[in-house]
Amino acid sequence: MSWTIIKYEKDYLRALDKLEEIFDSKKGDLTFDEAELLVMLIENYETETEPIFPEPDHIEVLRYKMEQKNIKNKDLAEIIGGKSKASEILNKKRRLTLSMIRKINKALGISAETLIQEYELAN
Repeated sequence: MSWTIIKYEKDYLRALDKLEEIFDSKKGDLTFDEAELLVMLIENYETETEPIFPEPDHIEVLRYKMEQKNIKNKDLAEIIGGKSKASEILNKKRRLTLSMIRKINKALGISAETLIQEYELAN
């Protein structure tokens, strides 16, 4: 069968069905190259059509984790070293420092990768 770039869902579904049928092809089988091609075409279609969700706002993640673990602002202040710091962080008037990120990561289990995001400070 001849394959081209997948543009429509019906073609995508047809490609998925065919890939399922020939997925276990071994190198040297007549269907091996077709299976590799289908994987690339399917991945391309999914990348083009699936919505890309932005990274969650790290302060919102922090608030969510605090709520989930029943941690109050005063508890966050103890974690990061000061009531005013905690308030400024939660209101995006101050950036998290590396030290704060490490402490929050350890205390709340929020990944450092999430916490390190750049953001605009509130006025």
